[in-house]
Amino acid sequence: MTVTYAHEPFTDFTEAKNKTAFGESLAFVNTQLGKHYPLVINGEKIETDRKIISINPANKEEIIGYASTADQELAEKAMQAALQAFDCWKKQRPEHRANILFKAAAILRRRKHEFSGYLVKEADADTAEAIDFLEFYARQMLKLKEGAPVKSRAGEFNQYHYEALGVGIVISPFNFPLAIMAGTAAAAIVTGNTILLKPADAAPIVAAKFVEVMEEAGLPNGVLNYIPGDGAEIGDFLVEHPKTRFVSFTGSRAVGCRIYERAAKVQPGQKWLKRVIAEMGGKDTVLVDKDADLDLAASSIVYSAFGYSGQKCSAGSRAVIHQDVYDEVVEKAVALTKTLTVGNPEDPDTYMGPVIHEASYNKVMKYIEIGKSEGKLLAGGEGDDSKGYFIQPTIFADVDENARLMQEEIFGPVVAICKARDFDHMLEIANYTEYGLTGALLTKNRAHIERAREDFHVGNLYFNRGCTGAIVGYQPFGGFNMSGTDSKAGGPDYLILHMQAKTTSEAF
Repeated sequence: MTVTYAHEPFTDFTEAKNKTAFGESLAFVNTQLGKHYPLVINGEKIETDRKIISINPANKEEIIGYASTADQELAEKAMQAALQAFDCWKKQRPEHRANILFKAAAILRRRKHEFSGYLVKEADADTAEAIDFLEFYARQMLKLKEGAPVKSRAGEFNQYHYEALGVGIVISPFNFPLAIMAGTAAAAIVTGNTILLKPADAAPIVAAKFVEVMEEAGLPNGVLNYIPGDGAEIGDFLVEHPKTRFVSFTGSRAVGCRIYERAAKVQPGQKWLKRVIAEMGGKDTVLVDKDADLDLAASSIVYSAFGYSGQKCSAGSRAVIHQDVYDEVVEKAVALTKTLTVGNPEDPDTYMGPVIHEASYNKVMKYIEIGKSEGKLLAGGEGDDSKGYFIQPTIFADVDENARLMQEEIFGPVVAICKARDFDHMLEIANYTEYGLTGALLTKNRAHIERAREDFHVGNLYFNRGCTGAIVGYQPFGGFNMSGTDSKAGGPDYLILHMQAKTTSEAF
């Protein structure tokens, strides 16, 4: 009997035994650096001459590993393997598919610190969320396996059930390289689909380790095919492939829109309209009302902006503060920001690590230069790429609501702060963006909470806390407008996006 779902508890690193266990796992991971990871197509391990080199962004000289890359010929081979495997996998009992996810979650739980060690090297710890996705989606599949009830009249028997779509392309991001990758892959697999997994170039190694976990859990060959590769070479090829049934994408708005457009075109030999599940970023706002808890407001701004080096689509990259409390909240936020430590994430005393790579570093530093002409630099503004890609947590105040810093996604440790005249103005600024992913409101005014509940147009809205940190099964995650298709990962409707409904009606 399956126990009730509860999210995986976070490790308490204030306990000495947990610090020791993680240190031992990190030491083990350090012995595994520099290994080569082949493609996995229909269970076959394929080494190629071309490699993606995964580099530790905190230490550019340290190579995490080498991932073989697929060309179009190998991508086609993976597609054919997935098509062949789909015929059998879709007919497997939902309980069997769910059990593989339960087994994979158990393996991840036993190897939690090891995977977190790889994540520290390639990005940051999100192992608990990956476990949550496996556990939650397995249970959701068990709920959906009988379909949904429909009415039957005298002399007929009607049924409504769900069946798998086909072969999907899963394109995962560098941020949360285990959790998002595992969640999107597991959702597609447990619903009876087969997939081609193309992880981000900046984080292919943890994806390779996850493929090993799924193999150990008993996933048949061909169901999950691991094919890192260049987006322009194999990404477009697979999105446009006539046998691709759906694309599950997490990443930038520009790439997401490109995928959406290319997937919409019906190719010769294509028998369906492709489904696109997309999460494409945000420009998320923390609102501070005049009667808010000002210490809570300041910490909500700071930790929403700078957690994970601001490399979250949910990051609070702008704050809008009521004019009556503006100066005090800004002062508190700046003071708190200056206590944050920046350095190697292997050091337990480090709060904020590097951004992911040189391109990201250069982009963020460019926006910091823009910010110097758009607002008042009160904290940070400095970068150091001599050893890794480190940027100080940066605050710009007195930024105009129409400024680039208030409108464009930066995806780094930069927050722009804007002053609002009143609550109406706060909501106006919050909604004046092309995105609609997350938001937060700090207030003690119940009427303002209820107004924001209706009028603050985001997919995930939080009251009296920061705008990041959604938990699988507790706060289903996905946004409006250019933030994507509001797919609500970790929610009750997510698996259905990977299936199609069928009605049968039998007369007797």
